[in-house]
Formats: sequence, structure tokens, C-alpha cells
Amino acid sequence: MLDNVQAPVAAAARTTATSGSSINFRQIFTQYKILALLVAIALIWAFFSWKTDGGFTSARNLSNLMRQMSITGILACGMVFVIIAGEIDLSVGSLLGLLGGMAAVLDVTHQLPLPVSMAIVLASGLLLGFVNGYLTAYAGIPSFIVGLGGMLAYRGIVLGITDGSTIAPISPEFEQLGQAYLPPAFGVALGIGLFLLAGVLAWRQRATQLHHKLPVTATWRLAFRVALVGMVLAGFISTLNSYEGIPLPVLILLVLLGVFSYIARQTVFGRRVYAVGSNMEATRLSGINVRAVKLWIFGLMGLMCALAGLINTARLAAGSPSAGMSGELDVIAACFIGGTSMRGGAGTVQGALVGALVMASLDNGMSMLDVDTYWQMIVKGLILTLAVWLDVATRGNRR
Repeated sequence: MLDNVQAPVAAAARTTATSGSSINFRQIFTQYKILALLVAIALIWAFFSWKTDGGFTSARNLSNLMRQMSITGILACGMVFVIIAGEIDLSVGSLLGLLGGMAAVLDVTHQLPLPVSMAIVLASGLLLGFVNGYLTAYAGIPSFIVGLGGMLAYRGIVLGITDGSTIAPISPEFEQLGQAYLPPAFGVALGIGLFLLAGVLAWRQRATQLHHKLPVTATWRLAFRVALVGMVLAGFISTLNSYEGIPLPVLILLVLLGVFSYIARQTVFGRRVYAVGSNMEATRLSGINVRAVKLWIFGLMGLMCALAGLINTARLAAGSPSAGMSGELDVIAACFIGGTSMRGGAGTVQGALVGALVMASLDNGMSMLDVDTYWQMIVKGLILTLAVWLDVATRGNRR
């Protein structure tokens, strides 16, 4: 009789222990996901540095890597909001190519002043983003279909406006947008400013926790976090300054990181984006205009495509009809790798940018090793699948 009672109790205890272990794993993985990605990046860099006899981690190559990564990172800033809201946009690569080609035509063929060309391209990106948002939010067309149609249509338009040929050479002023470097002294000042900002944010986090009587993060953890940021900044800036300085596209990406992180964490719009992705029907019933939120999300995505298109054209010093080909896959993979949930409602801008650095590192390293294109595609496909599997494994069966 006693054995019959003890057996179910033991089984329940084992189930509870297993469940507790699963919960602990999920909590640990979620809390330290960015740190795990940074460790993964360090391992990737170490491997490619070994295989290239140090060429991968040379100052020149790292500067090129950061410029390359900035294009994907800019697109990821917009895409992370789209995915958090429970949508997807497959047209970003083609839209980047279209807007970059438009910028080249305005500069080379029509010889418009750079500020005018930039204003036209940015406005066009915002407008086309609104078109995608309107079709999704108001016309009721699934965003997957809208993006797929846009991917084909925008690529066709860029082939039309460029006659399928490269538009070059662009003006020297335009080139500076993608090829200029910051003076070393400015880079040092920027690093010090970012380090102080990290300290202030850590202090404000602790003060907020104390004010609202929430569990307070240990002082040593905050100090370690700030110190780690300081070491990364010191290594990052000293390495780039040893070549020619911080590339201008990287500075633009850092500014966007701050702006989009602020929008996500500190604004009503940001909270509504997460709410829409978490439970759209409940958000709608609470009085929030869900359609307007989605419209602006796609508008921001279009604006980021315009900015990325401008920088990409400036970096290549030409407008190419093939620019941005398959770029949407790298951007979506960067968001998923960085912890953005495919179900919506969860994700961070900084995580997406770390994911973009992972993708750019793989592209750059495999290109240096002359890895066949099909192997590069296989590796990136496996990594994307792994990232989604980790999202499913650590978030359970949430709908």
C-alpha cells in the first residue's frame, strides 16, 4: 500500500524537477543570450583568424567587416520591429536595390545635389514602406505575400530604371557617405562617451529598481557589465583607429542602435509594438489602433531600406541592379539569431545587431577562405534553422 502511494509521489517529484530544470535552462538562456552570441562571435573570429594566418582579425579586414555589417544592421533595426509585431517583410533586399539604384541615377544621370537626392530617396523609402504597411494592415493581405510580391516587383523596377547595367561613377561627395572615416580623436571621444553612457544607464537601472521596490541587480553584476562594455569599446576603437578610424556607416549604425533602442524601451509606440506581437486581439480590444501601429512599422522599415541603399551605393561607388540580392535572408536570420521570436512579441535591437555581426563574420570569413558559394548557403541555412529551433526550445508552446 505504501509503495503504491510513494510511486506517484516520486514520479511527480521527477516531473517537477525536470520541469524546473527546463524552466531554469530557459531563464538562463534568455538572460545570457547576448553573452552567448558574443562568445560565439569570438570563436568564429578565432577560427577564421587561425585559418587565414591572422588576416581575418587584421585592422583592415575588421574595418571592412564592420562596414559590410552596417548594411545588414541598418536593415535589422527596422526588421526587428516588423517581426516583433508578428509580421515579416521579404521585400527589403529588392527595396534596398531599388532605392540604391534610384540614388545612383539621381546622382549620375540627373546630377542632383547630394542633399536633394538623399531627401528624395529617403522619402521614397518611407512611402513604399507605407504602401507595404497599408496592404498588410488595411487591405488584409498577409505580409508574407506583400513582401514576396514586393521582392519581385521592386527588383523588376530597378532593372528598368538602370537598364540592367551598373550606374557609375557616382560623385565624390556621395562616396564619402559609405567610405569616409572618423578622425582617431573623435573615435576615442566616442568610446569614452559610450562608456560613460553605459555607466549612467546601469546606475539608472539600479535606481529604478530601488524606487519601485523590485529585485535589485547585484552591484558586482552591474560593475562587471560596465567593465565588459569598456573593454569591448577599447578594443574596438583601438583596432579601427590603428587602420584609418571608425567608418562613417558604423557611426550611423551606432546612432540608429540608440534611437531604436530608445523607441523600443521608452516610448508608448515601442510598448504597443510588443503588445501587438504578443496578443494582437487583446491589444485591439484595449483601444490601440493596431492597423496604425503596423503601418508605421513598415514605414520605418522602408526608411531603413532607403538609408541602407544609400550607404551601399556609396560603399560600392556605383548603383548595381543586383544590389541587395538575397539580403532579406541575412536580415531575417540576423534577427532570429539575435533572439527575436518568430512568434512575435519578443526581441531586442541590440540582439539583432549582434546577429547581423554573426552573419557578416561568416560571409567575410568564408569569402576569405574561398569557400564555394553553395557551402556558404548551406552554412547560413543551418545557422538560421538552429536559431529558430533554439527559439522554439526555450519559449515552449506559447502561441
